[in-house]
Amino acid sequence: MIEQIFKLTQGNEKTVEKVIIDENIHYMHMILNKGECLPEHFSNAKNMYITVVRGTLSATLNEQETHGYQAGTVLKVPFHTKMNLKNVSEETLEFIVVKAPAPNC
Repeated sequence: MIEQIFKLTQGNEKTVEKVIIDENIHYMHMILNKGECLPEHFSNAKNMYITVVRGTLSATLNEQETHGYQAGTVLKVPFHTKMNLKNVSEETLEFIVVKAPAPNC
């Protein structure tokens, strides 16, 4: 085989996994249940995209109001944006974060 295979965790347990981290891209997969969140942090990539796979992502970016983004939504987050990402809904939240080019390249 010449291709590389990467697997995403399946299920509903809280998951924060770095699927691909190399000099080209950071590809991360996350699953959050109601009330779970990521620590507040700043985006560190020139191009950062968040794809909501299932559930509703509640995102507070910089000082703006919190917005809900449903499955099928892709967000592009500007460089050095303060982010608070969480799940406030009953349904399990699953999303993918892609940073390209990878930070520090």
